[in-house]
Amino acid sequence: MNDIQLAVEGVTKRFGGVVANDNITLAVPRGHIVGLIGPNGSGKTTLFNSIVGYHPVDEGSIQFEGLEISRKRVIEIARLGMIRTFQQTHIYGKMTCMENMTVSVPHRNEGFARMFARFTPDIFEKAEHLLEFVGLYPKRYLLAGDLSFGQQKLLEFAMALMTEPKMLLLDEPTAGINPTLINGLIERLQRANADLGITLFVIEHNMRVIMNLAESIYCLAHGQLLAFGTPEEIQQDQTVIDAYLGAH
Repeated sequence: MNDIQLAVEGVTKRFGGVVANDNITLAVPRGHIVGLIGPNGSGKTTLFNSIVGYHPVDEGSIQFEGLEISRKRVIEIARLGMIRTFQQTHIYGKMTCMENMTVSVPHRNEGFARMFARFTPDIFEKAEHLLEFVGLYPKRYLLAGDLSFGQQKLLEFAMALMTEPKMLLLDEPTAGINPTLINGLIERLQRANADLGITLFVIEHNMRVIMNLAESIYCLAHGQLLAFGTPEEIQQDQTVIDAYLGAH
């Protein structure tokens, strides 16, 4: 039996009279790459937000490595090793790439002076290594705001790796990226999974990307779980084709 790292059971989230997630149950095994697809408005980002603590669920359970997290705060969940990236990048544009990396080092309620005092040579070495990993080492001293959008996404990915996560939730990692950079990003995601042992749970609209990246895929539609299977099974599932793939 697979080692389930993330278990979502019967999760429902409402906003007023709108049911964004309706009794969602899914599981992400440790060390796997799992995809989450569905048309716009299907509840994918809402589910991610619930998992990482941005808003509490109305019903159901979310467990990470056997620990109930559905009522924990974002920072508490992050400290457990679950990190989330966004469709729009969350970087510090007026800081250099290296500075973005070093401020990503986990810290526990420390003041800025103490936090910066902890930046030892090994932290800078780790930052340089991860910037090289994502292909941004030559730009390490450039302002992050001067990078292209695709490069900013790579920087955000490197910043997430700086926290030594156990699981990454990636919200449309290839959205807005120049097609010439996409293959490189896919390769780096696969290497983070294979070489660093990081579990990946990925929302992605680019079907070519998700079919080549994920080992298994969940499909949501209208806030409900529509289908689950391998990429091959999802591509052949008529309900998925009708709800999502057929619209592209």
